[in-house]
Amino acid sequence: MEAPKKKIAVMTSGGDSPGMNAVVRAVVRTAIHLGCDAFAVYEGYEGLVKGGDLIRQMGWSDVRGWLSEGGTLIGTARCMAFYERPGRLTAAKNMVLHGIDALIICGGDGSLTGADKFRAEWPSLLEELVSTGQLTPDQVKPYKHLNIVGLVGSIDNDLSGTDATIGCYSALARICEMVDYIEATASSHSRAFVIEVMGRHCGWLALLAGVATGADFVFIPERPVSDCWQEEMCAVVKRHRSYGKRKTIVIVAEGANDKDGNKITPEQIKDLLADKSEGGLALDTRITTLGHVQRGGTAVAYDRMLGTIQGVEAVQAVLEATPETETCFIAINENKIVRKPLMKAVAETKSVSKAIDEKQFDKAMSLRDTEFSDQYKSYLTTTNVKTDEHKLPEKQRMRIGFINVGAPAGGMNAAVRAAVAYCFSRGHTPIGIYNGFAGFARHHDDKPLGSVREFDWLEVDSWASKGGSEIGTNRELPSESGMDLIADLIKQYEFDALFIVGGFEAFHALSQLRIARDKFPSLRIPMVLLPATISNNVPGTEHSLGSDTCLNELVQYCDKIKQSASATRRRVFVIETQGGRSGCIATIAGLSVGASAVYIPEEGISLDMLNTDVKHLKKVFAEDTGQSRAGRLILVNEKASSVYDAKLIANIIRDEAHGRFESRESIPGHVQQGGVPSPMDRCRAVRHAIKCMEHLQGYGKKSAAGATDPLSAAVIGIKGSELVFTPAKELEENETDWPNRRPKQAEWLRMCGIVDVLGGRPQHARPESNLQGLLAKDVKRGIA
Repeated sequence: MEAPKKKIAVMTSGGDSPGMNAVVRAVVRTAIHLGCDAFAVYEGYEGLVKGGDLIRQMGWSDVRGWLSEGGTLIGTARCMAFYERPGRLTAAKNMVLHGIDALIICGGDGSLTGADKFRAEWPSLLEELVSTGQLTPDQVKPYKHLNIVGLVGSIDNDLSGTDATIGCYSALARICEMVDYIEATASSHSRAFVIEVMGRHCGWLALLAGVATGADFVFIPERPVSDCWQEEMCAVVKRHRSYGKRKTIVIVAEGANDKDGNKITPEQIKDLLADKSEGGLALDTRITTLGHVQRGGTAVAYDRMLGTIQGVEAVQAVLEATPETETCFIAINENKIVRKPLMKAVAETKSVSKAIDEKQFDKAMSLRDTEFSDQYKSYLTTTNVKTDEHKLPEKQRMRIGFINVGAPAGGMNAAVRAAVAYCFSRGHTPIGIYNGFAGFARHHDDKPLGSVREFDWLEVDSWASKGGSEIGTNRELPSESGMDLIADLIKQYEFDALFIVGGFEAFHALSQLRIARDKFPSLRIPMVLLPATISNNVPGTEHSLGSDTCLNELVQYCDKIKQSASATRRRVFVIETQGGRSGCIATIAGLSVGASAVYIPEEGISLDMLNTDVKHLKKVFAEDTGQSRAGRLILVNEKASSVYDAKLIANIIRDEAHGRFESRESIPGHVQQGGVPSPMDRCRAVRHAIKCMEHLQGYGKKSAAGATDPLSAAVIGIKGSELVFTPAKELEENETDWPNRRPKQAEWLRMCGIVDVLGGRPQHARPESNLQGLLAKDVKRGIA
């Protein structure tokens, strides 16, 4: 007799957050793929208590099209009954009657705490159900143990132990979008705006919005400003206005207090900024409270990806759990998905609130993650640019060259701005090398304005939210410009260090400069590369600036295309993505939009593969009974094949459809490079750029460390759960696939299988690899 299938339920609880639907879709489809029955509990804990139709078995197609929907489609509601044991008793009975003993919950710390308590009480609840005659011993016997896994769905990003909660980057995107709009009118009228954002006990949204938009002042619960916050804020605003700045932006979290625990209101801040008495700022000031705009809308690409891979991991976690396994939640640290003890994280989160209430603000900051404290330092650096407080002695001040290399990418300007701010705050001289190595070599001494010139902070300060590259960029390498000329110019302009921002060309440039050090002593200065490319193909990091901006643009484009495909019911769109010989963008976009198939250079394309996918599409459309959301997307990287491009694939599908469904190709092209950079790219640009400056500063003035120290030519990057510097030499020799211009190993490749499983793609034969060199010749001749 076949054993009954494992039954796994998923529910959303607490406040809704963008990305929750991605979780539900991932849990349902992964559970079905692994041979389990999937259930959804509608209306959160209310559904568990009421039971009936609020606990429903879910099919594969029930979650079709959910990725692009905001909020939570299975609902969430407050449930007072679950706070009491009788309510939990009824919930346990409903779960047993449905055969469910594994529960995946996406919610905030309160929801997850309730789930852990439910699990702890489970054996006693079953005993009570039997003793009171509500269930028989035989009914409860198969369900003696309840396994629970938590996923953190919260726009506040307030749970300790994880760098990001599902929904937080979508909320941050809404805030930054609104602030960007407000900045335009603020600058036009030379006004001040006070913007209140969510965050009762956590200032993450306010802090990162401040960093991403270049706000003048930020108020957060964890770190009240000095005893005289009024004087401090006014001094900062006055200083910024004295530089010639026309706008003032102050961002305040709703839970912000002063050091005595008194609430700081937007009205208080407005009155200070608008004070017309002697010595007052007398600024025309407005208040904007963003409210629930922050919570609404569809999820950004990152939250879709995070919800999806954490949902998959949650299913695996409940299946691997034993009665002794501690209740866990799925976290992300830098770029690594990990399982962590739930109640430890909840306790640490409550410790932050307690520390704030007890006015132990240093402790509150220490309990936040490393990124939070780094971003707070970043904010202080960029808002206190021209003060003497942190300036180094004259003899330690450096001349640092800034150069962008390769194609433009979102976050380049934010990185340059942050690095320039750091230089000014420490007394260094930041010098822009405009238009890459081509500008350096051929236009450095043009009149009246050469390509090598010192930065003006008033100009640079406005770059926080600008796309592209304000100092220009191109793909020319130092060897093409003339290495001897570049070496002479570095000596002529007396650079003590070089800060490079860019993609694979920038990595190649760093490699050439490093290798040329033996011949040219002037190149032995410290150099560091901050990867920035939409292709995300720079060795030494799992995330390049610009890739998140690109993904958001591509996902929005695909959502619109899919809407068209769904409206016409039977249509497949084949969309060509950029990315060079790296399939990262295509893969993560495919994960975020629910693509039926993704073709990438790392795998290639074959006739067998196309045949399998076309047969699957024919089967899908044959079984479709006219229900909505029936459109299909296929993503193909621009370099996935030298033969099968998007147009040809679309034509093959159209021909094989024999009139039963339609096929179209679509090429978004350079739209993918994005306009306004995403908040993630901006915030990471600021944090990483300042780390780069600290790294270069560590070598000091007139350093020739390049002769001996491997880290004097380094790449900053995220590797697993850490932000690290890696010697360029090590990356060149061990981690770079030079012919394909990408790393030899890529963390994102693990997502390929998830894309195929959740898209319902059937198993397909992998393309054969091409024979190379003499072996290829011998095989053609029939002698091998």
